[in-house]
This record gives sequence, C-alpha cells and structure tokens, in this order.
Amino acid sequence: MRHPAAPSTGTTTSVDSDHPAVIAFSAAHARGAGDAERAVALYYAVRDGFRYDPYRIDLSPHGMKASTVLAVGYGWCVTKAALLAAACRAAGIPARLGFADVRNHLSTARLRESLGTDIFYWHGFTEIWIDGAWRKATPAFNVELCERFGLLPLEFNGREDSIYHPFDRQGQRHMEYLAQRGSFDDVPLARMVADFAAYYPGFRQQLGAMQRSDFLADVARETG
Repeated sequence: MRHPAAPSTGTTTSVDSDHPAVIAFSAAHARGAGDAERAVALYYAVRDGFRYDPYRIDLSPHGMKASTVLAVGYGWCVTKAALLAAACRAAGIPARLGFADVRNHLSTARLRESLGTDIFYWHGFTEIWIDGAWRKATPAFNVELCERFGLLPLEFNGREDSIYHPFDRQGQRHMEYLAQRGSFDDVPLARMVADFAAYYPGFRQQLGAMQRSDFLADVARETG
C-alpha cells in the first residue's frame, strides 16, 4: 500500500489506465474545473453507464480488467471500482482500490444459494485522492437497479466518502461492513481467488448456471 504522499497514478494489470478505451472514456467524461469535479463526473459515468451484474463474474486476469468492463458493458463491484480507478488515473487523478467484507441483506436468493452465505468477501470500491485526502467512492449499483431494489442510490460529491447505506428506502437492513481489508494499487486477484475457494466452496460449480441466469429478472421477481 502506498503512502498518501505518493498515491497511485500508474497502470496495473486490472486498473489498465493506459488502455486506449480507458483513455478515451476518461477524456469523454472527466469534465470539470478541478480534480473533485472531474472525479465526480467519472463516478456517475461508471455508476450509471455500466449495469451491475454479479452473476457474470469472470475471475480471469482478462475478466478483471477495467477495459473489459468497457467492452462488455457491465461489471460487479470490484471491476466497476477498477474502471473508476483507471479512468481517474487516466485523467491524472490518483486512485486506488479499497476492499471490505460486507453482509448484504438484499442480494438475490440465487446469489445467496450459489455463495452459500449472505457475506460478500472482498467487496470492492474506489479510493480517490482529492484535496489531500483519500475519498471512498462506490460505483457498483446503477440507479435503475437501485430503483428496482428500493435502494437509495449512492451519491458522491468529492468531499465525503460514498459507501453503502445501512438501510433501504423502507428502513430494512441493507448492508453491514464487517471487516476492512485495506487499500491496493491493483486487484489482489490471487488472494481473492484463494479466499473465494475457501469461503464459497460450491461457487465454481454454481458459476456456470448462475452466468446463464438473468440477474435483473431475479431482482424483478423477488421485488415485484
């Protein structure tokens, strides 16, 4: 982990900020007078421009790249965080990845059954260096999904951390942060894969069936 005095700005395997598509995306959306405004603009471009789909997790090095999110049009918390970090770095704004273990009370039944738990290990978000401090930004849930799930969309103003709300619109439990795993310049993929194998022993066997399913259809059925 880098000291805040020397925050991360370079390209890495997953945060491939030197990829032409990432550079073009960053240039198109990093609008504003300063780093805070440009980071906020990039946050919303990632949050709402790419749908959240935890059924199509690809834990290969290629599947975890920010540029892959741009190519396929969707991602999950870690890859959307990687895209936001890469877009920020391409715009000259230091950014890195943060991770935490969370309990998600509003995931789908299929996802909970596939994982065998409602605890999500290695939940990912972005940390952006703005005005001398790291600001947390969580671009995972696009606004349309929040509306279907009855969630409050996460906003980001560049001054305060943007992390999941503990409750939904009806006051029901939504997200609990159980443990912080730290900050990284790149996705610690080998550690994630090893922990997923330990914590989700049936996940690999369930992954194919889950990838053939429709996350939004499940959300609509369970919230309808």
